[in-house]
Formats: sequence, C-alpha cells, structure tokens
Amino acid sequence: MRAHFSRRSQPRLLLVMPSHQLVRKGVELGFRIWSIWDPKQLETDFAPRLEEASEELLLTDFTDEIGLREAIERTARHHGIDAVLHCGHGDSVLPVVREAWKLGLSANPPAVYERLRVCEGDDWAPAEAPRVSVETLTVNGAHHVVGVTAQRTSGPPHFFVTGYLHPAPLTDDERAAIEAVVDERLTAIGYRSGPAHTQVALLPYGPRIVSCRTHLGGDRIPLLVEIARGFDMEAAVFTGLEGGRPEVPSPFRYAEVGFFLLPEGRLETYTGMEDIAVTPWVHGARFPYNVGDMIAPIGDSRSRRAYVAVDGDTPELTRERIARGRKDLVTVIRNPLLSG
Repeated sequence: MRAHFSRRSQPRLLLVMPSHQLVRKGVELGFRIWSIWDPKQLETDFAPRLEEASEELLLTDFTDEIGLREAIERTARHHGIDAVLHCGHGDSVLPVVREAWKLGLSANPPAVYERLRVCEGDDWAPAEAPRVSVETLTVNGAHHVVGVTAQRTSGPPHFFVTGYLHPAPLTDDERAAIEAVVDERLTAIGYRSGPAHTQVALLPYGPRIVSCRTHLGGDRIPLLVEIARGFDMEAAVFTGLEGGRPEVPSPFRYAEVGFFLLPEGRLETYTGMEDIAVTPWVHGARFPYNVGDMIAPIGDSRSRRAYVAVDGDTPELTRERIARGRKDLVTVIRNPLLSG
C-alpha cells in the first residue's frame, strides 16, 4: 500500500468526518488521531465527544476545496501524519484523497473514487425492491465480507428507511450472489484498502448495486454487527491499516436498529428514554433532541438520528422489541403548519 506507518509505537492518522466511536476505538488500539469536520455538517452533541477522543478536532469549510486541501497538508506535515482516511461521503472525498495521494498518505489512488462516481451514475433500482447492505473490509486488495444487513422500510408508497436488521435473512445462494457482485465492483474500481458500504437491490433477475461507498455503514450498522457477531468493525478498520485480515465469526443472534418514527414539528415534551435505555435487550438508544427542537419528517436523513438498537433470537422478536421501544417513547410534537 502506498500509505505506510512509521516504526514509532503510536501511528498517527488524520481522519476526515469520523464518528466519535471510530476515533475512540483507534485511540484504544494505540493510534494518535486528528479529526477534521465541516462545522455545518457536524452534529452538535457529537462535537465534544470527538474533541475529547481526538488529539485535535479541526474545523474547516469543506466547500472551500483549496482551504480543505491546505488544512490536510498543513496538519499532515506539522504532526507527521502516517495516513489520511476519509470516513464519510460527499463532495469532499475527492479533494481529500487527491491531497492525501499527493502526500503519499493514501492507500487508494484518486482514480478509485472517480470510477465510483461513474458507476453511481448507472446504479438505479425501483424503490419497492428489497434492499440489503454489504459491509466489507479490504486489506491489500483482498475484499473480506463482514456481513449482509437487511433494510426495514415503511412500505408503499414511499418506502422510507425505518431501520436495519443484521444478519439479513437470506438463503446461502442469495447471499453468495450478493457478495459476488460487491466483490466484482470493488475489484473493478481498484479498491486497495479500507471499509466499504454497498447497498444492493434484490431484483427478480438477481442483485443490483444501488450505491457503493468507501466508508463504514452509518445508522449504527457497525453496532448491529457487534451485537449479532461479536465482531468490532470499527476496531478492524485500524488493524486492517496495518495489514491484519479480519476474522469474522458467524452470527449467534439477530440485531436490529429502529428509528423513532416521529411526526414533523416542534418537540414540546418527551418521556421514556430512561426506561428504554435500561431494558435488558436494548444495546443502544439515542434521542438527540431537547424541548423546543424541530423534529425532521420521516424520510429526511436527520430523522435517523433518534433510534433504539436491540437483540433477539429471531427477526420477528427484534421487530417486536423495536415496536415496544417506539411505544415506550412518549412525545408531544406540535406542527405549527397544522395548528389553528
């Protein structure tokens, strides 16, 4: 790989758009990590956690490509950074990778991400087609499938994403076909190192890739993998950087995350989160709102910020437990547009 680690005991990384969970795992494994975010994209309650876990939290405007690349170069040279990783997606990916490649700090050349953009222009499937996501970790050009996660939706007519179930209940043949198209895509673009999150639609004639992005799955999918398999994807990202191949155990239970399906409007009161958090089968719950905050409508990506994650022996049981968690959260939300 082009990026390499020095022989010092604590490798130094610059992570762009990392989660605080990812940074914390890296620090626990002995890495020193600098984080960089656009303040307009960073959620308010995540900022102090990132700042606490990182050597430094750097804030810069991602729409200013020159300024972003200068921030990458300045930080890399000043702190002796060993590798730069973009942990999100969007228009900032290519400028970051181009600068990191110029500095010799990226395992993947910019052409990888340029090919991905071309592919995404051809990726489409009808909204009603069932979808799964495939989580992979690539080490020295070899793609290792961590698992396949099923997407829960609201159903017709909009098919809004309402949660995820891991592992996806599939036959061996279905799983093999899905994994094959993902491996083919990652190989075709020349991906050499890092995680990838690939969404696949299950069509009558076979699986079709809807999107492929070179970062960990969002919406707490890594948490579901850990609950169901006992495998820490976030930690595996860092061992992969040093050449360690992931050893992924088979799942021993199901894990599901469900977003709280809240109406759009201003939050007046809420109760129940304390009880949800101490329920034995709940592994994570978040409600990042205060009284007076505006709640985004279902279908808006911001509505996924509030969730509950559970375990269960069957998909039916996890679905039931998600429904119970949603019922336990009691809110009063006022929509000014609907009030008299």
